[in-house]
Amino acid sequence: MNYCSSTCSSIITAGVCKENAPKKERQPFHFDLWLCLTLQNWILDFGRPIAMIVLPLEWFPLNKPSVGDYFHMIYNVVTPFLLLKLMERAPRPVPRTAVHLCIITFVMGASIHLVGDSINHRLILSSYQLHLSVRENPIIKDLKPASLIDSFELLYFYDEHLGHLMWYIPFFIIVLIYFSACFSDSEDQEKMPLSGWLLLGPSSLYYWYLATEGQITGLFLLAFLAMFTVRIFQQRKGLAPDSNSSFLFYSFSVTLLLVFLWVAYLWDDPVLRNKYPGLFYVPEPWSYYTLHIRESH
Repeated sequence: MNYCSSTCSSIITAGVCKENAPKKERQPFHFDLWLCLTLQNWILDFGRPIAMIVLPLEWFPLNKPSVGDYFHMIYNVVTPFLLLKLMERAPRPVPRTAVHLCIITFVMGASIHLVGDSINHRLILSSYQLHLSVRENPIIKDLKPASLIDSFELLYFYDEHLGHLMWYIPFFIIVLIYFSACFSDSEDQEKMPLSGWLLLGPSSLYYWYLATEGQITGLFLLAFLAMFTVRIFQQRKGLAPDSNSSFLFYSFSVTLLLVFLWVAYLWDDPVLRNKYPGLFYVPEPWSYYTLHIRESH
């Protein structure tokens, strides 16, 4: 009887260990999801302000939602859906509760940003200068009563700070959770396919836009350092990243290089230096546009 009990216990223990161990089957590169994420990021996020500039203003009156607002609404639905589908394909189990909380916070932050960004782009059509602070803008500084300026600064805070943080912090947490789940025995992993290398450029360039325009360079650096730490820790355990994990790591690495080149290019710009006096001097691309491109035309 003791022998049978010991045998059963060994079988159960082995089964539990096998269940918790990293899966050994080779994980395919999720080209369909990465392609959809890249396309919708470029079209629905980066393309929002461009669509508002290109399309005639008569089609979208200033007191109605603009084409950029509709892009943002679609983004707020499509992106969480794609992130959830990505989590479903993670080769190892992920903490579902943490993922769901991150998705909820992500949608809330993106929705806050939708409202603030919508009004911000309408101000741009009224000659609001993005390279200047709220109080220094010609159309804002002479408002009466002066308390209106405080309201516009609150709007700026919701748009550029609170909205971005509630949007991007859960996004990077989700990315890190997925990244951590994509390690297994090195002998079972395949190299990143050609399709992954082709997507690497557009993906990295979008993350550069995300880090610079969203003013989240510090947050991006923390996410990259966490990703680098996870990679080193897993490799010391004898595990290696699959092709999807490698795609994320290489994308973030190229993004870091692009951010460095962007900062170096604008290092001596006195106007942008005045607007971005903080620890991280990383000018926004649209501030550069209003200062050096739109003003010259």
